[in-house]
Amino acid sequence: MLIRTFSSTVQGIGAIKISIEVHVSQGIRFFIVGLADHAIRESQQRMESALTNNGFEWPRFRVVINLSPADIRKEGTHYDLPLAIGIMAATRQVSETRLSDYLILGELSLDGSVVPVKGVLPMVMLAREKGFKGVIVPVGNEAEASVVDGIEVVAVRDLSAVVSFLNGMPVAQAHCVAAGSTLKPGHERYSVDFSEVKGQTAVKRAMLIAAAGSHNIILVGPPGSGKSMMARRLPTIMPPLSLEESLQTTRIYSVSGRVITENGLIRERPFRMPHHSSSNIAMIGGGSSPQPGEISLAHNGVLFLDELPEFKRGVLEVLRQPLEDREIHISRAAYRVRYPSDFMLVAAMNPCPCGYYNHPGKECSCGPGIIKQYLSRISGPLLDRIDMHLEVVPVPFRQLSQKGHAEGSAAMREQVIRAREIQGKRFEAEGQIACNARMGSSLRNRYCELDREGMSMIRQAMETLGFSARAYDRILKVARTIADLEASEKIHPSHLAEALNYRNLDRDGWSG
Repeated sequence: MLIRTFSSTVQGIGAIKISIEVHVSQGIRFFIVGLADHAIRESQQRMESALTNNGFEWPRFRVVINLSPADIRKEGTHYDLPLAIGIMAATRQVSETRLSDYLILGELSLDGSVVPVKGVLPMVMLAREKGFKGVIVPVGNEAEASVVDGIEVVAVRDLSAVVSFLNGMPVAQAHCVAAGSTLKPGHERYSVDFSEVKGQTAVKRAMLIAAAGSHNIILVGPPGSGKSMMARRLPTIMPPLSLEESLQTTRIYSVSGRVITENGLIRERPFRMPHHSSSNIAMIGGGSSPQPGEISLAHNGVLFLDELPEFKRGVLEVLRQPLEDREIHISRAAYRVRYPSDFMLVAAMNPCPCGYYNHPGKECSCGPGIIKQYLSRISGPLLDRIDMHLEVVPVPFRQLSQKGHAEGSAAMREQVIRAREIQGKRFEAEGQIACNARMGSSLRNRYCELDREGMSMIRQAMETLGFSARAYDRILKVARTIADLEASEKIHPSHLAEALNYRNLDRDGWSG
């Protein structure tokens, strides 16, 4: 008897429908064909134990299972449940009436319980796109699957519950939830706040500008000056995730198996802080079974690279293309995938190996050659792609001991949101562009016009400091954001002067 069930496989952050054809005939062999990986081939033992322990019969016949299309490699344990249901339907233990209406996902334990799997969100979105009535998923993936509207979500705990549902018996976990019903403004919960930062008014101002225009920023200063502390608080002043951004981010985390929120949707902007020993694959993604890297996990959020010169040179250089294109294409012999990587890069570094070069109160013990060698670990092209360079000085004791209330994240966030609203209206007809940092050359020429005084100022800076064309572009975008924060339609010389001050490393020749 030939039976067909349906499942899915993840490709990048999307999904592809997989048809599972089960044929039972005379014989005693068991075959799985269609480019199945080891996890799928091992499913026979899990399925046999699950069926036996739940009072069902494992067929003593020849079973042939084909995973179609056969030219796409299938990986993962989420095929256990649809394979088992197909075998049971082929041996008339389950009704085949409803099989064509549902996409089935789930890993089986030996006792028959259904274990959560990763990649559920893109597969549920595929089921809706392909016109399925619903999806059958483990209870552990219920919240994640329920964010997709217009499709029934059947959450099951064990194999017996699936059989009962397919045989027409009611299952308590079956329901349909509208997308976005659990995503409400103001639900972000941050354990940190900018009000905890003492002093550093100039740096907080720079962080405000960076968040308002989504500009990349690098902080250079001695140990203990607050670089990491302020970087960790940057997401608290960024605008709330829109529903579309939340779904994009959740899809990436779903593919990585990292969705652990109660309502299934990620509502806070990601903050990723990879260790400086990270490899190229850990940073950009890929591997034998392709997974998103840190730059994709930081999509719509912040990628914080602490101790920037300590990262391997090759790891830093792979960031150059994603910083420009906002996505990463990974090509290998066995696959080619694309992951989104629209993130804010925040980097922090000491000015020298000992950390006290230019320190107001401590003497640097590094020689000039050592300092130059240390700073040369960061290439000029990478540094050129960072919009704002800022020196961070230690906070004096007088400011540390003050008990006055500093400006908090809520007040700063309101300013960022107002500036983003101005940018949203400006780029309303420009497609996917939502902030100043994403402007191309044509948009920058249109919206970053300077008056005569401004042109004279930036011409002098370019000639004196030797800025590159890319640095010129970044300076104008930062100036545009500063003007937006003041609700100014035009970029005034004061806005441009402040933007020029945020290229400290170029001014001091630190970029090499």
